[in-house]
Amino acid sequence: MSKDVELHIGGTFDDAARRVADAWRRAEAREVVSEDHLTFVNWEAFSRTMTAKRLELLRHLHRYPQSSVSALAKSLKRDYRRVHEDVEILTQAGLIERDGNGLRAGYDEIRTVIAL
Repeated sequence: MSKDVELHIGGTFDDAARRVADAWRRAEAREVVSEDHLTFVNWEAFSRTMTAKRLELLRHLHRYPQSSVSALAKSLKRDYRRVHEDVEILTQAGLIERDGNGLRAGYDEIRTVIAL
């Protein structure tokens, strides 16, 4: 099953509340609602999280799930410590899934909405 995530940069609490209320209404109408949203407070918070190397790591992990951070670092031909740091940050942001099977980026697409 393909999954997408909608990434929001900026916006207000009311914007997030509207998204929740809309999903709630659709669920009450017996619509299947399965969507993921991640919100960053502002551009600075997003840019500290999503660097070019981390985007490269996500793309690689999406194509080639790995059993461990060590296996991912070897696969990327990057320093373990840096990859570990990137994995921790992306996991905390909700963009990498970790479980007993290892690491994966389960999204086919990340759509970005930037509030002005």
